[in-house]
Amino acid sequence: MNTKASSDIGLVGLAVMGQNLVLNMADHGYSVSVFNRTTSKMTAFVERVRKEEPSSERVYGYDTLEAFVDSINRPRKIILLVQAGRGTDATIDSLLPYLQEGDIVIDGGNAHWMDTIRREKEIRARGLHFIGSGVSGGELGARFGPALMPGGSEEAWASLRPIWEAIAAKVDPDTGKPYEDYEPGKPITQGTPCTTHLGPDGAGHYVKMVHNGIEYIDMQLICESYFLMKELLQMQADEIAAVFRDWNQGVLDSYLIEITADILAQRDPRDDSRFLVDRVLDTAGQKGTGKWTSVSALDLGVPANAMAEAVFARFLSALKEERVAASRVLKGPGVAFDGDRDTFIELIRQALYSSKICAYAQGFSLMNEAQKEFNWQLNFGTIAMLFRGGCIIRARFLQKITDAYRNDPELANLMLDPHFRQALHDGQSAWREVVAAAAVNGVAVPALMSALAYFDGYRIAVLPANLLQAQRDYFGAHSYERTDEQRGRSFHVDWPVDGRPEIEL
Repeated sequence: MNTKASSDIGLVGLAVMGQNLVLNMADHGYSVSVFNRTTSKMTAFVERVRKEEPSSERVYGYDTLEAFVDSINRPRKIILLVQAGRGTDATIDSLLPYLQEGDIVIDGGNAHWMDTIRREKEIRARGLHFIGSGVSGGELGARFGPALMPGGSEEAWASLRPIWEAIAAKVDPDTGKPYEDYEPGKPITQGTPCTTHLGPDGAGHYVKMVHNGIEYIDMQLICESYFLMKELLQMQADEIAAVFRDWNQGVLDSYLIEITADILAQRDPRDDSRFLVDRVLDTAGQKGTGKWTSVSALDLGVPANAMAEAVFARFLSALKEERVAASRVLKGPGVAFDGDRDTFIELIRQALYSSKICAYAQGFSLMNEAQKEFNWQLNFGTIAMLFRGGCIIRARFLQKITDAYRNDPELANLMLDPHFRQALHDGQSAWREVVAAAAVNGVAVPALMSALAYFDGYRIAVLPANLLQAQRDYFGAHSYERTDEQRGRSFHVDWPVDGRPEIEL
């Protein structure tokens, strides 16, 4: 099996994502060496490729790391798609004895960006290069065109760039519409690749993490929209599927809306008279990237409450047994909707779109603060275009985000862009009506509510934090600023006795 000694690139880790990425690279004319810790898995994969894939002659398997590394042209480019954390560190440690100056290690897993910063520094000290690259799009994306988010040195990117641009998803440069005519052995070559060099060290993995945080809130908002139609309007799954299909023809056009319609229309394989979604247990899993996004927002002091709410919603869903028990003793209002169903469905659509704008605004605001903290220079218009194809959050309105940052690269918040500002003004009445109806009827829609609170908090010139800061000065002498003094001057009063003098600190 070890018959090739001059592969263009190597890959370690042959789980589903790794296998599909190998086939994608082979389809684009690159010869790929592969290695897996469990040799039998590598052997089975290569044998299947030989029988079934049109680009099989470009895939070569190796049963030792030394032979694997030796088979790759220098400077070697080796992709890791292994378990994040300790698994990645262990794989790097096992590779290092065989690598030479200038070789490049590419971590394509969902690594924490701080781990990537550390690894890049350690590997650079050895005369090697390290790229941390987010890979988004799931199994289908890896096979036919993912969104790729690399961070690392310019020199390393220059070497990897031809491969990453070849295998990435492609979008029309004028409209931002993704090309989706997938076919094994016939790769898409026209259009703008959904990849670019995002910055040094952990920039790529940070952007991928925020992508996943946006994915969390996007999914939660869609689920809450479904829940309102199910609980408040008493609609069946196939009726809701038809609504989502209709929504996918307009501004909400996206991959997640599309698959939601497919899911809701799916009949239960065990009972064709029922819908599968009604048999799926309401406990959601997660892999941690949404939590990382929320923790980073807290660390950087960025208000990303709606994104965090999506994470908490998954935590709450996991308390299934507690919720079942609580449902027997904690009573809320009865559901009593007496309005026009079609009218309310349109209100939900507007509320969903308005909330999505806020969700993306939070994600891009977080990246803006992170670039200051970690000395990156992120191009948000390019990032939005990168998200336009291949990745899970790909959506029509990402083109509008690209346009917003092209028009104003220093845009403080996405909600301030004229297009999105108008959309929020047009949609907020419907948004408020939906959230109010949900509250009155006891239908839990935490993400829709939280997104609205973010919008209202951001647009108000004076918040009740004046009282909060006075409380902090009262019990902890934390000081305060005055509205009639310039920013940066701090004052303190010895509370609560009248007539105590104000002290400038």
